[in-house]
Amino acid sequence: MFSRVNGAVRIAAGSIAVVTAVALAACTSDDSPAPPSTVTPTAAFSSDFVETEPLVPAPLRGTLVPEGALTGPSLAAKVDNHEEARPQLGLERTDIVFEELVEGGLTRYVAIWQSDVPELIGPVRSIRPMDPDIVSPFGGIIAFSGGQEQFVDMMRNTPVYNAIHGEADTESTFYRIDGYSSPHDVVVRAQQLISEHSDIAAPAQQFAYSVDAPSSTAGLDGAPTASIDLRFSDERFPGWVWDETSGTWLRSQEGSPDLDAEGAQLSAVNVVALRVDEVYDYDAEVPQAVLVASGEGWVSTGGKTVHATWSKDAPTAPIRLVDDLGATIRLAPGNTWVELVPNDQGSVTIVPPAA
Repeated sequence: MFSRVNGAVRIAAGSIAVVTAVALAACTSDDSPAPPSTVTPTAAFSSDFVETEPLVPAPLRGTLVPEGALTGPSLAAKVDNHEEARPQLGLERTDIVFEELVEGGLTRYVAIWQSDVPELIGPVRSIRPMDPDIVSPFGGIIAFSGGQEQFVDMMRNTPVYNAIHGEADTESTFYRIDGYSSPHDVVVRAQQLISEHSDIAAPAQQFAYSVDAPSSTAGLDGAPTASIDLRFSDERFPGWVWDETSGTWLRSQEGSPDLDAEGAQLSAVNVVALRVDEVYDYDAEVPQAVLVASGEGWVSTGGKTVHATWSKDAPTAPIRLVDDLGATIRLAPGNTWVELVPNDQGSVTIVPPAA
């Protein structure tokens, strides 16, 4: 028994040896393919990844732009708001607009561009005593048509380049445009004016910004608002209505839509209404909004409004906005209108949505 088993094992082992020999013979037969003489390496990996440009907030809008994209100075202009000056040129492309009361119950604008400068702006008019305190924090350029000598001297005594109609350095950038009656017809070649002073530094950021309207202070903590009714005087009572479709406030004046030169209604992402005292220190007929001071305000963004306190510590300091807990108010990225509503004859009414 035992020997037969061993014999079987020996037979099996011998069979395996025969099969292995046959297999090896097959592999070495003349019919097998020859190994390649050269080896072609796989092409090196090449990435198409492009590093994203660093983004920074635009100083006067808070929108994100490529770093180094906005290096030019700001351009402020004293823009007319008389009926014969409407529609104004370039207001729809401003970064920030200040509306102020002037003599006769009328208002004028200090409009400021840096992010998006149009070819023409205006009509521009003369300077007023509060304008140096408005413009000084921005630096840059201020364009206007003249004014009382005392007011012009005040403006010249600021860190802002004064571009004044009728002077030698503005001969090619200021002119009177057809279609408007004098004195409401002086306009400025804005892009050219800025290019002539490209050595002036870009403006500092003026307000704090969130990443979007829902995360702004008003968006998080504000009361729902349908409209904002303002009164500067019996002659000037602008308003703003929330438009959900565009996500902006739409502007009206004296009950009618306030339109730009293309027929579109002027709009703002942020509306900041500030109550200001007025004095007549320089002229018995010309009010001066007191801005190196503090007072009550409201900030409206994203269809909501938050109560505010504003303060300005010096002529060159920006306006600071805080909520009722003392926290800095953050606007939404976009353009802003600042309404300087007088305490003595003006009013601010925040209208909630209908129930």
